[in-house]
Amino acid sequence: MIRKSLLALAGACVAVAAIASESTTDVTPQDLQARQQQAHDDLYVLDVRTPEEFVAGHVPGAVNIPVDHVAARLDEVPKDKDVVLYCKSGRRAGIASEVLANHGYTRLQHLEGDIVGWVDQGHPVEKPKDAAACVAALNGGQPAEQACAPE
Repeated sequence: MIRKSLLALAGACVAVAAIASESTTDVTPQDLQARQQQAHDDLYVLDVRTPEEFVAGHVPGAVNIPVDHVAARLDEVPKDKDVVLYCKSGRRAGIASEVLANHGYTRLQHLEGDIVGWVDQGHPVEKPKDAAACVAALNGGQPAEQACAPE
């Protein structure tokens, strides 16, 4: 019974990854940073990790919406921009990508290597001045621009 459950779970994970990969393209950390430096107005970087992970360091300019809140906060994610998603390993970004794709989002991209790849390649991370206030705002579903202002 346990083996059947594990096989079903593994199959579901593969299905989610396959669906997400059909609706997203990969963007390298180098390409993302270059686009950010060119101040592209058609770019929205979405960090789907927990608020606690987000305050520990995130891609500069990223917005945090935890993966389990994406469906409830679709109005915050623009459909008219390239949405670059990332997490720690790609699993949560894949789930979030599937949610967005199922709601009509077509301009979805996944950051190759996620935050780990970003950091490993020496790209800068941003941290809020007041991590506790930022986490409180993010957990409360409140606008976090001021609470999460970078150092």
